[in-house]
Amino acid sequence: MSTPAHPVGAPAHPMGTQAYALRDSLTMLRRNLKHAQRYPAMTISVVAMPVLILLLFNNVFGNALGSGIGGTPTGGGHYIDYIAPGIILMAATSGAVATAVSVCVDMTEGIVNRFRTMAISRASFLSGHVIGTTIQTLVSVAFVIGVALAIGFRPDATPVEWLAAAGLLALLALALSWLSAGMGLTAKAPETASNLPMPLQFLPFLGSAIVPPESMPTGLRWFAEYQPFTPIIETLRGLLLGTEIGTSGYAALAWCVGLALVGYLWARTVFIRAAAR
Repeated sequence: MSTPAHPVGAPAHPMGTQAYALRDSLTMLRRNLKHAQRYPAMTISVVAMPVLILLLFNNVFGNALGSGIGGTPTGGGHYIDYIAPGIILMAATSGAVATAVSVCVDMTEGIVNRFRTMAISRASFLSGHVIGTTIQTLVSVAFVIGVALAIGFRPDATPVEWLAAAGLLALLALALSWLSAGMGLTAKAPETASNLPMPLQFLPFLGSAIVPPESMPTGLRWFAEYQPFTPIIETLRGLLLGTEIGTSGYAALAWCVGLALVGYLWARTVFIRAAAR
């Protein structure tokens, strides 16, 4: 005999809300990963764009920019050693569009209304999207690192430093996925959802990803030094190349945790309001 349906928002099942929420989140995660596998266009763009940016700036602009900043402040004398950490971080931001679009598509095409009639946890819909996109983003990060190594990037990080860098990138990808989920919930159409996260992808260009902030005009330099991505880039660069981190590590963690918290609360609030309509 089957168990009666337990619609989203109904009283918790006696076997425990947390256990069912975890089970349902894993189900939604599998759904989103299979969807990405069947419709790979968005996944390919998430992976390809950071690689194209890396090749463009290293192979086309590398000589001019590298000589313009004095052989790069990494001490290695190669522009690829300066730019690679910044592009690796850009890879961690690349999944933002995919999250926003996939959430918006589910909201606007009625699949969420169907989920609300089923015995699934309310939290599983968003967590499945966020975790799924975070996994895809980390695959993109690994691919970018592989390409960077192939074209001359030579980090000297220890295994512990590589682990710390991976943890920082995973935390950033998770934070931006929650922010993008909120954007996808508020967007009226997938086209709008694809545009809302674009500032997250371009902010690293206005930080220390491509050139040091010291080379920028005064106003832009101030913005570059105090925007969220600069301390994250400097922390990642320090972990991979042994440059000075200073207080950037604390600032990077604070920004990542803060963005994750804001994104989670925003997405959760908007989704609950939508469910109450």
